Amino acid sequence: MTDHALRLLRQDRRLAALAAFPFGFDLDRAAQGHVEPVRTASGDPLEAVAGDACGGTYFACADGSMLYASSEGTAGLIGSSADEALEILIGLPGWRDCVDLSPRDGEERILARVAEVEDGIRACHGIDEERAELRAALGLPERSPVELVGLLHAALMRTEPDFVLIGDDEQGAYGLLDDLPRPPLWEPVLARGRADLARLRNGDPQALEAVAADPVRRRLVLRAAQFDRAEGDPRLLRPLLRAEAEESMTDELRLAAALVALRGDPGDLPLLHEVRETDYDTHCGLSDIPALDAKGSELHAWAREMDETFFGTDPADEPLFTWTELARDQGLTTLARVALIRRLDAIELDQSLLRWPGDPTRLYPSPLRVIAAQLERLGDLVQALRAQRQYTALQDTARDRASARLDQAALERRTGRLDQAARSLASVRDALGDTQDASVRDWRRVNLGMFVAREHYALCGALADAGRPEEARALLALAEEIRGGLSQAGARGVRELAEATAGRVRAIS
Repeated sequence: MTDHALRLLRQDRRLAALAAFPFGFDLDRAAQGHVEPVRTASGDPLEAVAGDACGGTYFACADGSMLYASSEGTAGLIGSSADEALEILIGLPGWRDCVDLSPRDGEERILARVAEVEDGIRACHGIDEERAELRAALGLPERSPVELVGLLHAALMRTEPDFVLIGDDEQGAYGLLDDLPRPPLWEPVLARGRADLARLRNGDPQALEAVAADPVRRRLVLRAAQFDRAEGDPRLLRPLLRAEAEESMTDELRLAAALVALRGDPGDLPLLHEVRETDYDTHCGLSDIPALDAKGSELHAWAREMDETFFGTDPADEPLFTWTELARDQGLTTLARVALIRRLDAIELDQSLLRWPGDPTRLYPSPLRVIAAQLERLGDLVQALRAQRQYTALQDTARDRASARLDQAALERRTGRLDQAARSLASVRDALGDTQDASVRDWRRVNLGMFVAREHYALCGALADAGRPEEARALLALAEEIRGGLSQAGARGVRELAEATAGRVRAIS
């Protein structure tokens, strides 16, 4: 971590004033804080160290990098250290007009842009003598604009995913400072699978055994083979197909079956039938496999139809959730979270993204439910709750509203929003009491009733733990009333929780 120049600025008021004007790095503005509380997607701490006249804030990150956040909702790294960031700010006083440049643009274009920007600044005030004085006093090297643009570009490209900024108020992700092209999500997610596939093709028997035994590596290799197909792959995919069947019916099992069968070799039919009979789910999922005595052309046609229906050869056509699931499985948690948050942000701004295919008047809210579920599995309950609330608002029937609001109440409880959770449970009861909606006529006799009772007891326990006995007793009475109307199986399913919760409430009464 290098912050020598920053420490010198803090020690010398003359240098600090020079950095504030004309270079827009004002230490005194750090005390004002940013326009809203913010945090990085990775959760690492931030320290506001300076600000500018436009309401932007410079943050020192945990690894020493410098991040700039504008007041308009954009943010990005501008240096790998405080000293490097100050080099860029002083050497490129118009750096905000250079964020779309990269070393690929070439020296001529970079120098022309920097000259144009700096001539505009000079028309208002001086920068040359001030730059020379500040560089000398801070011990910063005199780099060319081309070098500085290269440093700025490298920093900006490191922003995603760990340094994406999240606003605490509305929980949306800040946009990037630049419009530079970045690798699609599938590239980092699929990198390990592509490397493993290359090893398998090179004939490494130990690699094949290791990949077949590792569910995550196996799935990644199968996905890599989906988008990079080779004539000899079936010999590698057969053991992966057999191993994947042990996980029951998965998308990757269907993919492996299709990739093997595309060769149209009837000799693969015994293996496919063996895999199909692994369990009930695989039997249902692969029920239409051609008969054992089918011709190769029939097998090929079956595989081609499955391939065209479910898969394909372009990773850009895969649903976002394929890649976020595979990212999570590899421990690329922040990468997956940021992708899901950005999709959630986009839906929040434009609900037409949820339009039902072929029917522009109908919304299809299921992606929001998937986003909420994936964020919950990733441990981001706050963002999961945000997605769940959007999902809940789009439900039509009383049963769907009750079920969605029930899930919302659970997330509110788990994030400590007990009052909101209580209001959500009241909405659940209202929806279930809608006598005009047939979808909730028998809710007490099915699993929904048991789940409703469980969440009432769970919130009751949370209220007791929070030292709120009156509210806990009132909710306990409601929970007991709901349990009393359940089927025998439903009542048994919540009996233990009911007794434990009642004991917790009595303990604080």
